[in-house]
Amino acid sequence: MASPTASQRYLSTRGGSYGFSFEEAVLKGLAPDNGLFIPHAIPSLPPNWQNDWVNLSFQELAFEVLSRYISSTEIPPASLQDIIRKSYSTFREPSITPTVTLDGDRRIHLLELFHGPTFAFKDLALQLLGNLFEFFLVRRNQNKAQTGGDREHLTVIGATSGDTGSAAIYGLRSKQDISLFIMYPTGKISPVQEEQMTTVLDENVHCLSVDGTFDDCQNFLKDLFADSLINTTHKVTSVNSINVSRILAQITYYFASYFSLVRSSEFNPSSDSIQFVVPTGNFGDILAGFFAKRMGVPIAKLIIATNENDILHRFWQTGAYEKETIQGAPVEGPNAREKAVKETLSPAMDILISSNFERLLWFIAYDVYSSIADHVQERREMAGSKVKEWQTSLKTQGGFRVEQKVLDAVRADFSSERVSDAETVATIRDVYRWPNGTTPGSKGYVLDPHSAIGMTAALRSAKSAPRTHNVALSTAHPAKFSRAVQMALAEEKGFHFQQDVLPPQLAGLKDLPKRIIHVQRSGGLDGIRKVIMEEMEKESR
Repeated sequence: MASPTASQRYLSTRGGSYGFSFEEAVLKGLAPDNGLFIPHAIPSLPPNWQNDWVNLSFQELAFEVLSRYISSTEIPPASLQDIIRKSYSTFREPSITPTVTLDGDRRIHLLELFHGPTFAFKDLALQLLGNLFEFFLVRRNQNKAQTGGDREHLTVIGATSGDTGSAAIYGLRSKQDISLFIMYPTGKISPVQEEQMTTVLDENVHCLSVDGTFDDCQNFLKDLFADSLINTTHKVTSVNSINVSRILAQITYYFASYFSLVRSSEFNPSSDSIQFVVPTGNFGDILAGFFAKRMGVPIAKLIIATNENDILHRFWQTGAYEKETIQGAPVEGPNAREKAVKETLSPAMDILISSNFERLLWFIAYDVYSSIADHVQERREMAGSKVKEWQTSLKTQGGFRVEQKVLDAVRADFSSERVSDAETVATIRDVYRWPNGTTPGSKGYVLDPHSAIGMTAALRSAKSAPRTHNVALSTAHPAKFSRAVQMALAEEKGFHFQQDVLPPQLAGLKDLPKRIIHVQRSGGLDGIRKVIMEEMEKESR
């Protein structure tokens, strides 16, 4: 068999690790130097891909994309196809991620990513990740006794601002040799999101409600990965988008959406341009779009749409990536920005630090500082050194500022928009009143608040570039965020949330038994570790 290509080997964004296999990167989650895994290179596409792939199914596209990042020496093609088939057999929509046109005159489209088992885009990656974990563990535990200390067992830990947790739980529940721990901020996710997680009573699933923010949960996650005590006795990995498989899995739907428009009569690939508008929190979803663009999908621009937790938007405006406004940078209003995360109507995006942004910075540093180094490996080391420098400054000083040439480079592929809660509610109401409404509302189209942020940014883009097709990503079903939807539509004539929006799969969750473990943030790493160890001990009895 052919040796793995550069795109099938993985390195750390912080320059301390190179040459990892896909299996190693997936099972480790975080690199040994606390960096994030990325492929050594982003692969290019075959010469005739636009004609050869245009009529492929989503599953067939997923195979074409993923096989360029996974060597056949690691997962044989037939096995990869089977993993993909199993992963998307749980979806309610045959096309998996349909692209619907909401306003043909303004060239506004919506990429629906909520047709998986938990009604959120996270299912696209986490159904796949669950089956990858299972494939690797079955192979490693082959010919071993069904129980016993010599079996490999994964302790999978995640932090969620809402949808990652339930998607991970539905992807990993009852899988042999896997224990799953999901941390979420108490009172800062929607009731449906919490019910989706806590009503799953499988013995290998543990929901930890932490009295803090999502960033506190994410910090605990990173601390656990660096903790020698738990890593000595347990094989720890993550389902968060720090796991590189999450990013790779999401690339496919950019291809699928592009081809959906190509097959329609609305889009001419030889003359029309396309932009993807992505509601952005942890930066994983839009990073997958960057990979698709670098591979060769003709995306004119990727538009970052943030809520009022706007660290990314401020970076694109100023080149300063700061937890709070830095001295000398423009501020919005008379007062300096507070450090605390602001609670908004789009809680999955209420994030202070976007973890996956580090991955983009590596690729930009590789491009921008390439003239300093003569060889590919020197360029990789230079990029890793710059990312480590920036991340160290973020940790010790609360932020960093990049050179103008770095900012110019990121602006070549991306732009950004900031959307307020008031604008989010207004967009949900306005789109509902559009005349060509279709699913998921039985009357007008009903957006969830995160998708409404993307749609608001898409509408702004349509004004400035009226000839461009704008595809906004719809990341969750509106039934998961009743508060924002009701705020926007309660006064609309004939609107009934229960009848028009709520699917039967979510309607009965509130009446089911729940299992929650409450964790005090003040207990720190020791407290979280103790809970995990105690629950693991109970599982093994």
